[in-house]
Amino acid sequence: MSRVIATFFYVGYLRPASGTWGSLAALPVGFVLHGLGGFPLLAFGTILLFALGTWATMQHMEATGGDDPSEVVVDEAVGMWVALWPLSIGLGQAGVDPWVFPWPGWVAAFFLFRFFDIFKMGPAKWADQRHDALGVMLDDVVAGFYAGICVALGAALAHGVLGV
Repeated sequence: MSRVIATFFYVGYLRPASGTWGSLAALPVGFVLHGLGGFPLLAFGTILLFALGTWATMQHMEATGGDDPSEVVVDEAVGMWVALWPLSIGLGQAGVDPWVFPWPGWVAAFFLFRFFDIFKMGPAKWADQRHDALGVMLDDVVAGFYAGICVALGAALAHGVLGV
């Protein structure tokens, strides 16, 4: 079970760029969570997957001897969902049908998350240097927060300033 969770249902074995595949696979699952329960369910799912993912990553690291195996992509799924939080919150506050998930927001969240996950700035770099399961998970959570802040700023610019 830990391998299934750590690899986000074996998506982590896709090559090349397993982290990108993991982030991409997380999008439809995040969309379904938002559609079924809005932000509260997406947030709950993110927190639950963080806890399960930390455990599964620890198990997988012990079994393989690696400090951040490339097939472990549950961290990308969690980070991707964190990057979607501002979009989910905004849609809920606007009273938009929960099954509507406008493409500019999730596309921006995806590319921004991948950018911040790859370049690991500030606290994300510190977390990445821990070389333990919590560090594996935390660096992507931080990257997700960075991406989410950018998504929120982009939405404020597009909808507030530009009136789009």
